[in-house]
Amino acid sequence: MASLAFQPAIGSLQPSGLSCSSGSRHDFLGMTVKFVPKDGKLSLRYPMSDNVNSTQKRLCVVQASTSQAPIADAISSPSDGTSEKPKKANEVSLILIRHGESLWNEKNLFTGCVDVPLTKKGVEEAIQAGKRISNIPVDMIYTSTLIRAQMTAMLAMTQHRRKKVPIVMHDEDEQAKLWSEIYSEETTKQSIPVITAWQLNERMYGELQGLNKQETAERYGKEKVHEWRRSYDIPPPNGESLEMCAERAVAYFREHVSKPQLQSGKNIVIAAHGNSLRSIIMYLDKLTSQEVTSLELSTGIPLLYIFKEGKFKRRGSPVGPTEAGVYAYTRRLAAYRQKLDDMFQ
Repeated sequence: MASLAFQPAIGSLQPSGLSCSSGSRHDFLGMTVKFVPKDGKLSLRYPMSDNVNSTQKRLCVVQASTSQAPIADAISSPSDGTSEKPKKANEVSLILIRHGESLWNEKNLFTGCVDVPLTKKGVEEAIQAGKRISNIPVDMIYTSTLIRAQMTAMLAMTQHRRKKVPIVMHDEDEQAKLWSEIYSEETTKQSIPVITAWQLNERMYGELQGLNKQETAERYGKEKVHEWRRSYDIPPPNGESLEMCAERAVAYFREHVSKPQLQSGKNIVIAAHGNSLRSIIMYLDKLTSQEVTSLELSTGIPLLYIFKEGKFKRRGSPVGPTEAGVYAYTRRLAAYRQKLDDMFQ
């Protein structure tokens, strides 16, 4: 009896029709198709048994995965009324980075949603952030639409040992999508998609934007300015409160990052701003409105979270690639670093 086995991460067998459950047999091009979970292999055996009924004679889909953990997407036939959920990667990494120092940070101005670039110091902070995460897997990057966050993400990835190229995805319209199309499969494999979203922007400071912070405190009083900057639900004049910023930032994180990407096994970097990231951390760490107002985030310092079994666990900031044990937070990260060592030694 002839048999053929497909190993994970090679490709996919995708004839139209239903997927098949573990151990089920189906008719495919005159062969018996049987999904055998052992070692993640798909066995096709010939000839077809004569006692297979017409309901079972359906084509099946068994997909191979190129992710770190093999994924077998197996769904049972409707005859038994049960289904098996796809197996996901055991754990993934989520890295949060506040942008490096901007030109208005340097001038002590309220920046908010005004789009200003990094200073020389901010560029160096972004590069140092990249060194800290250079041994952690990255599959996708999310940034705000503001240049200081995008610069930080791009500069950080120049330090990653995997040497994949971050590429901003343009989906403003069909023409933008068409003109930015990549026609090399190998180049695509060596790229990291960068998604920009206004929901990750810094909170809008309204009539404070562009004002000097010290002069504003002298004009309105330190207590009033502190209330605008650090309270949870009190916005500055015609601006956003932290609560308002959190509504958009957390909603975007849950809908576009957590459910579709992290839960499917993607390792994610988010480069954003002090208040949008404070909002997301409030959600991840289940902070109260009082606790989040005292949370301080330094520019250019990445924070690492491990997402496993539906839960987020903060691991702090990686020290850097020279720290021998810093990436051994988990066995998976230790194994990934060892793989990079083997590739680039």
